Amino acid sequence: MPIASSTTTSSRLLALLSLLQARRDWPGGLLAERLGVSDRTVRRDVDRLRELGYPVQAVKGPDGGYRLEAGSQVPPLLFDEEQAVALTVALRIAVGTGAGIEEAAARALATVRQVLPSRLRQRVDALAIGAAGRVADPQVDTGVLLTLSAAVRAGEELRFDYRSPGRPEDAEPRPPRRVQPHHLVVRSGRWYLVGWDPDREDWRTYRADRMTPRTPNGPRFPPRAVPGGDVAVFLSAQFKGSASTDAWPCRGEVILDLPAADVAPFAGDGIVEELGAGRTRLTTGSWSWAALAASLARFDTEIELISPPQLRVAFAELSRRAARTAGIG
Repeated sequence: MPIASSTTTSSRLLALLSLLQARRDWPGGLLAERLGVSDRTVRRDVDRLRELGYPVQAVKGPDGGYRLEAGSQVPPLLFDEEQAVALTVALRIAVGTGAGIEEAAARALATVRQVLPSRLRQRVDALAIGAAGRVADPQVDTGVLLTLSAAVRAGEELRFDYRSPGRPEDAEPRPPRRVQPHHLVVRSGRWYLVGWDPDREDWRTYRADRMTPRTPNGPRFPPRAVPGGDVAVFLSAQFKGSASTDAWPCRGEVILDLPAADVAPFAGDGIVEELGAGRTRLTTGSWSWAALAASLARFDTEIELISPPQLRVAFAELSRRAARTAGIG
């Protein structure tokens, strides 16, 4: 079925470009049929696209045809409505990734938003992406991210220097580390490299802003699956202090003298249950019993402990520490 039986040259060129982007090879006759024009018109329109900078190559064969190749420069791009919305959302997120591209992403976002139809502009403006507004501190040099990403794609061992937190700048330099990089991910505005440490024979996670890659890269290595097979789950588990699963190693259940509406915004990934009469059951976790007791104490209300006994011991020790700090007893 033809896209349009009668149309202007400019809109026909956009339709032709959209078809060329949709699949690798197009027989000339099929393009003519889809556009509702003659083969001669298709040839002329292809020549116009080439003049605009699009590298459209002729494909030899029984049917003949055309292929849109990668070029040496960026020609004008064509996006459908869903692609335009997706691009705008991605650019808004990129402004807060800490990848050193914030200014360029903001300028690109302004350019795309300016040419969007009003209905699409209202649609993307209505999307609330609060996390995108948080810029990482410190940010990562774009060159470092490109180097790490290239090593991941090539499957090459990476050598790098690493700045450990709290280590004096004038301290004696340490030998470079090496890792088999498998994933480069962003979490809460910071970039992390997840890889296999062949010296420790274990998985390690490194903050990209603390890494200074060395050249050249080391030998290639075979791909290896992260524990559990999902890098996002693995990284989340690492931040929770769990060696294998995305779950807190210490979990407890309490009842707070607060309504659920006051507890839920600060419960994180905990389970909040309204009990009525301004009371709430909260099941939550942390990386240690002391940390869990301290996090529950921040609700500044009466706490009834349900389980487990280890949490009761942690509360007792926390109260003794608080008393010593206050000079009591």
